[in-house]
Amino acid sequence: MSNYHVEPASKPQALSREAIKALRHEQVQGLSRRQLLRTSLAAGIGVWLLQAAAGTIGFIWPNLAGGFGGKITIGKFSDVKAQNSSLPIDQGFPAYYADARAFVVLVDPSRQEFIPGEDKTGDGTALNVRSLYQRCPHLGCKPNECLKNFWLECPCHGSRYDRLGIKAAGAQYGPAPRSMDRFAEIVDAAGVLTIDTGKITLGPLPIALGQPGIIPPRTPTGCI
Repeated sequence: MSNYHVEPASKPQALSREAIKALRHEQVQGLSRRQLLRTSLAAGIGVWLLQAAAGTIGFIWPNLAGGFGGKITIGKFSDVKAQNSSLPIDQGFPAYYADARAFVVLVDPSRQEFIPGEDKTGDGTALNVRSLYQRCPHLGCKPNECLKNFWLECPCHGSRYDRLGIKAAGAQYGPAPRSMDRFAEIVDAAGVLTIDTGKITLGPLPIALGQPGIIPPRTPTGCI
């Protein structure tokens, strides 16, 4: 038996010139390579724009929602004291507020109040309150309040600060290059404290223990 198959003349296997010419004028079925490339490129750009928009919204959302990066209301001194009733806040011990990522501390414990005013520098002396950014200036760890000596101590590398966030100079007090950073503050006429976590002032240089400007620890040893 032969391997060749004879097809009828009425069913040709090859396209004639007339058939090829007719197909050229017909609408292409499906996606061409050019259309596929354009569609893929447009889809990729769309995904990138969506991610960029989501990132931008995520970045500004705290400001819009009153979270970190915006203004956060803490309350009056009496509120801070009541919310931290187990701690000696009235003696100048720092109170921690997670939403603001800040330690709130009375500058002069002899005055049991926040004084109305505004302090963009974060020093807080005129308002009798200082709000310290929870981030250690060394590598960003969160210092802990030590009830034993009234200092703030970083558990990561041992940097130590007095209760107002002033870094103690000396290798034995850790490697942080400066004191803790501060937030701008506003105290209204009713004595309500608002922290502007969008405005941070870098802390001053370390001060040697025994020099003016740093509060000595209450005990020779701390919590770390």
